[in-house]
Amino acid sequence: MATKTETVNDLKDLKQAVGVDVAAPVVRERKVDAQGRSYGTGRRKDAVARVWVKPGKGTVTVNGRDQSVYFARQTQRLILNQPFLICNRVGEFDVICTVTGGGLSGQAGAVRHGISRALQNFDPALRPVLKKAGMLTRDSRVVERKKIGLHKARRSKQWAKR
Repeated sequence: MATKTETVNDLKDLKQAVGVDVAAPVVRERKVDAQGRSYGTGRRKDAVARVWVKPGKGTVTVNGRDQSVYFARQTQRLILNQPFLICNRVGEFDVICTVTGGGLSGQAGAVRHGISRALQNFDPALRPVLKKAGMLTRDSRVVERKKIGLHKARRSKQWAKR
């Protein structure tokens, strides 16, 4: 039975024989603006976050306020800082973000997604770690819409025997 690497090499040889161009691995470039910041857009439920990451002391500003003031719950701040914990970069970056839409839980998830994308743009070497942890994937779960004749999305009307 052929191993995985042999199968991949056979596929490359077949593509070269047919004349199909074998693509080289994608080399990602660092995306940083004139101020040394990198940008990432994060989304979760109805919330959208615009996030800028730059080297600094580890301060996180959300809509002009500190993260501990904006996100009062410890769990929301934990969600927010997950990308830094995964990359072992706690306290190395300052984060400035603006968030709109949704509730605080969705906004925390949106900021996390935006921080992950901005970190990837700042240092492309962090992409495999963030990707494996699922930080770069947009959480597609959204609220299900209400249906006609029902109280909520799935809650039916109360049944009465008489």
